[in-house]
This record gives sequence, C-alpha cells and structure tokens, in this order.
Amino acid sequence: MTMDFFDFHHHKKYVRNGIYNLDIEQIPPDSPYSIGIHPKDIDVNAIDKQFSWIQSMIFKNCFAVGECGLDSFVDIDPKIQEEVFLRQIKLANEIKKPIIIHCVRKFYEVISCKKYAEQPMIIHGFNKKERIAEDLLKNNFYLSFGKAVLYNVFLQNTLKIVPLDKIFLETDNDDFNIEELYTKVAELKGISLEILNKQIAENLETIQNG
Repeated sequence: MTMDFFDFHHHKKYVRNGIYNLDIEQIPPDSPYSIGIHPKDIDVNAIDKQFSWIQSMIFKNCFAVGECGLDSFVDIDPKIQEEVFLRQIKLANEIKKPIIIHCVRKFYEVISCKKYAEQPMIIHGFNKKERIAEDLLKNNFYLSFGKAVLYNVFLQNTLKIVPLDKIFLETDNDDFNIEELYTKVAELKGISLEILNKQIAENLETIQNG
C-alpha cells in the first residue's frame, strides 16, 4: 500500500496533500491552504485593505492563518511587523485556526507574542540549533522542518531532541519529493515510516482541534 505524506507548508498548487501557502491577492485552491500577510508583503499604506482581503478569502478548506510573523531582514519597521503579526494572532483566535509562523532572528520576540494566542503556533522551516528549539518547545510551539534536515548535521541533532508530537515536515519552496524527508526523519528518530506518518496525521488533528 502506498502512503501519502502530508506537506505542512508548500507553494505548489498541484500538491493536494498538504497546506498551500496562499500569496496576497491569489485565489484559494480547493485543497487545504493557509492565508496571511508575510512580513515582506506588508503594505504599510494598505494594512486594513490587506486584512479585508484575508477575511474575504477564508473558506471551509482554510487550514491556518499564515505564514505570518517577524523577520529582522525585512525592510518594514519592526513595530509595524509586530502589530500586523498580533492582529493575525487575534484573527486566528476568532476563526479558531492554527498559526503558521515565519521567523527570522526574532524567536524571542515571537515567544513573547505567544501569550496572545489561543490557537496552536507552528514555526515553519525551522533550521536552528537545539537551544532555540528547546526554548520554543518549552513555550508549546510546534516545529516544521524542511529540506535542510537531509544534509545539515546540526539540524539533524536538533530534530532528534524534538518530541514526535511536536513535529511537522514541509517542502516550502524547494522542489523535492517529501517522502525523502519523511524517510530521513524516521531514520533519525529510529522509527518506521508508518509510525512517523501516523504521528504527523495525529499532530494535524491536534492543531485543528485547537
């Protein structure tokens, strides 16, 4: 029997078994998707308009709010980034959807925003060392790992300390078969592919139920 592998965060409309990241002004697909304002896409002169667009595009198959968050390399005032992020957290609370987070060198600021969230928060594309992972886990974040796990030894060591019930796997913008990633993670965790796949399905159910 062939297994389906869930792709937690991707940008490919043809992938059905995963969460498609909807970009600003796109039309949602009929498969699961997430919707939000990435820090780089914040239009400081039209933030209300951007939120109106989000509200108008929340359909039954909207899985999550995001990707949204904080990015130290983006040329948008950090205070505005934080306001937009907090507003999306509030929206997620209202519509009872998990939050997919984009975070670049702002992990402790993101942790400090966690207190406002009533829904699960998932850091996508996590690629940092163990200490940051531990601090995020202590604050009940989930971590989604991507292609870097296939070759980055430091990240492999980080993944080993993350409990299975806090893990998701994703392709993001990378063009590769996600089954490779599932196979590698199962090997690193010393478990079968079936057990890993079942656990990730359970994790999805957990975050959907708040």
